[in-house]
Amino acid sequence: MRIIVDGFGGDNAPLATLQGCELAINEYGVDITVTGNEQVLKKVAQENNIDISKMKIVHANSVIPVEADPTTILKEYKDSSMAVAFQLLANGEGDAVVCAGSTGAIVVGASLIVKRIKGIKRAALAPIMPADKGCYILMDVGANVECRPEMLLQFGVMGSIYMEKIMNVPNPRVAIVNIGSEETKGRDLELGAYKLFSDSKFINFTGNIEPRYIPAGDADVVITDGFTGNVILKLTEGLGKMFANNIKNIFGGFVGTMAGAMVLKKIKAFKNKMDYTEYGGAPLLGTAKPVIKAHGSSNAKAFKNAIRQARDFVEKGVIDEISSSI
Repeated sequence: MRIIVDGFGGDNAPLATLQGCELAINEYGVDITVTGNEQVLKKVAQENNIDISKMKIVHANSVIPVEADPTTILKEYKDSSMAVAFQLLANGEGDAVVCAGSTGAIVVGASLIVKRIKGIKRAALAPIMPADKGCYILMDVGANVECRPEMLLQFGVMGSIYMEKIMNVPNPRVAIVNIGSEETKGRDLELGAYKLFSDSKFINFTGNIEPRYIPAGDADVVITDGFTGNVILKLTEGLGKMFANNIKNIFGGFVGTMAGAMVLKKIKAFKNKMDYTEYGGAPLLGTAKPVIKAHGSSNAKAFKNAIRQARDFVEKGVIDEISSSI
């Protein structure tokens, strides 16, 4: 299996990218192709004692800026490290792509270069989120700000398959984000989606879910439009940081340190549960081949786990399962 990694996507690239690739090769035994400026990649590897002898480097002349119009990946930045990664995947020179670059460019590049699964109207970003009881997949979180009911239904089908295949959740519970649990609540989007979900035989639809019940883990697949999903994602990230800071302050000082030592194991477990680097990245569900969007601030550990996630995506046959369901 060969995983293609954009060597220059993300805030900490290319150092963290190469470090993560080295960890993944040693731990998972995957073959990795890294795209980007070959001279820079080799220099960074040499300066930081990173073994790239088992990595294949494919040169790319440029890097698409985060602030650039996403559509520029098709023309102005068609020679960028991200575009080259997608071209390799489309040409069959790899099995999956991992990239921590611009979300918009990833969605456009994956949808138009790699293409979507036949029948899928839009690809959607779907990160795995921590919950009180296990975890859940949230989609969409920004790829599609405006959605139609039939798009949400496809998100529900794809999210269910991913949770069952990758996260080993049998018959995952699917819910639509709404301001109330009643089927009469919400906008035309939620009302239309509710009817489609209720009639579908491909998902275990449990109804609407209010945002306050999402962190409790009352649903395994949480479906909404990209605008609402992005708000939920960023609010969750902010709350996670707030909890971490408050816990640190509570256990500060001599007395706090002594008390903290008594519950250190539980604190570490909670910290790991809220740590995005443990999950790796967000799958872009709906593309014809696996694409993982790593967090923009990914460190080596996050890149390593994103590569693991890409490997599992390929091995579990998620794309084929989605294709047959659609």
